[in-house]
Amino acid sequence: QVQLVESGGGLVQAGGSLRLSCAASVRTFSRHAMGWFRQAPGKGREFVAGITRNGDMTYYLDSVKGRFTISRDNAKNTVYLQMNSLKPEDTADYYCAARFYGGSSYSTIAAPDGYDYWGQGTRVTVSS
Repeated sequence: QVQLVESGGGLVQAGGSLRLSCAASVRTFSRHAMGWFRQAPGKGREFVAGITRNGDMTYYLDSVKGRFTISRDNAKNTVYLQMNSLKPEDTADYYCAARFYGGSSYSTIAAPDGYDYWGQGTRVTVSS
């Protein structure tokens, strides 16, 4: 069983930055593709960013490209989401997810149904 614990959410003004972290309690972390998803109030869950098992490829939602950066440290079993130039529309609950032996294509990494494990979420609120 894999446990994912997110941290780093909070309240920030528009234009500010936050860094989310997701710590995984699994020895095979390096065999999991990782993704960040978000869900705003009254909306469905959407893909934000994803990274392949060894970190050689990353993918982003169009609206966060150039502002968000996903990275991972397999030695620490942790994936990060650096969020800069935050906007009020980025307000949501952010979830990290792990996909065992997840592939490398955008369609695979961005599909929430393919993820095996999910964290409990961390709330990000961006004020205008």
